[in-house]
Amino acid sequence: MADEDQAEDGAVAQAPKSKRKLIIIAASAVLLLTAAGGGWFFFMSGHGDEKHAEAAPPKPPVFLDVPELLVNLAHLPGERVAYLKVKVVLEVKDAPLMAQIQPTMPRVTDLFQTYLRELRPSDLNGSIGLFRLREELTRRVNAANSPSQINAVLFKEIVIQ
Repeated sequence: MADEDQAEDGAVAQAPKSKRKLIIIAASAVLLLTAAGGGWFFFMSGHGDEKHAEAAPPKPPVFLDVPELLVNLAHLPGERVAYLKVKVVLEVKDAPLMAQIQPTMPRVTDLFQTYLRELRPSDLNGSIGLFRLREELTRRVNAANSPSQINAVLFKEIVIQ
């Protein structure tokens, strides 16, 4: 009888371990199937028979010349007069936008001249001075042609004398 009790206790003791293994195997199988289904959903769905529209190649920008500007820079009494000669080009997204900006070119030229006449030669020293000048001219062109926007103002020539 003692052998039967030990046999029953052994069988009872082994039963929870086998159930635990069975639960762990079932849970890992469910987890694996869930991960496989999620991976298929994110990576494979939508890639079937549908054809994706290819992105059109970007259009090259259009460049619009601004008339050459020659202005005297601001100076203190007793300092020698300095002159600034600038040739700039406006980078525009496309030709229809260029057609909108062309009629406002006298306004753009006026804005450039009034701004440039207030500059001192020290304002244009170094690359940071030219960067500020480019940003300010771009801002002024965009303000004059609102809601049309240009991409950038590019310098062709800058001479300070």
